[in-house]
Amino acid sequence: MRSTLCICEPATGAVEELLRTNRLIEAPNWMPDGTSLIVNGDGRMFRVSLAAAELVALDTGHAVKCNNDHGISPDGSLLAISDSTDTGQSCIWVLPAAGGTPRRITAKVPSWWHGWSPDGRTLAYVGRRDGAFGIYTIGVDGGAEQHIVSGGGHYDGPDYSPDGAWIWFNSDRGGSMDLWRIPVSGGTPEQMTDDERVNWFPHPSPDGRAVLYLSYEPGTEGHPRDRDVELRLLDPADGSVRTLLALFGGQGTINVPCWSPDARRFAFVRYGRSKD
Repeated sequence: MRSTLCICEPATGAVEELLRTNRLIEAPNWMPDGTSLIVNGDGRMFRVSLAAAELVALDTGHAVKCNNDHGISPDGSLLAISDSTDTGQSCIWVLPAAGGTPRRITAKVPSWWHGWSPDGRTLAYVGRRDGAFGIYTIGVDGGAEQHIVSGGGHYDGPDYSPDGAWIWFNSDRGGSMDLWRIPVSGGTPEQMTDDERVNWFPHPSPDGRAVLYLSYEPGTEGHPRDRDVELRLLDPADGSVRTLLALFGGQGTINVPCWSPDARRFAFVRYGRSKD
């Protein structure tokens, strides 16, 4: 099978296989009511019920080139997608979580969604402006984007801490790809990992006790798919790191927020090797 949608319980290390498919699917989000997941595949969006696991297509209107940067609002009413149908480059749109007509949020492209503020009013995303990557925020109704941080390398994966005080992200601004965080109003970024691994996509748990992230082998360039990777947990209180799983994955495994609302589990995708 090309893709296996899985659920992990960090406390025990137990992994449940929810769905196997020959389709390339990516980037699970967990619905706030805890009953289903959202994934993307082949430019479309799908819901997967935990009770009866199958891919059920969501109506995204004209937006049929969705990438793996998408997520659900904290109240479960809205879905943010990143889609290139109209613009030729990734642009952020919002639509009803049950499906419907998308509403454009970002005027500037490319923009890749990555996080909702806990109050549901603000989106955090990656933008490339004048050739440089940076972290930006914008209101859920659109308007002017707010520049949070950029300069000196690549920036990706912004996600809010559950108290709304911090935006976590990954960047090679320090020379290698590591996890960072910055106050939501901007300021001086704080480096949160510093090792030989190539670390991407930090996702704070809803209880604030851990940050899940994707860790590549040393020397990896970018965030490719079909690599031997690890899923790790960082304790933001003391900086300690625990490796949960080693798997074949990478791009598409946990690009976006994927924790269950009770912080007891998270969803991820692993991929089959060509010889499988």
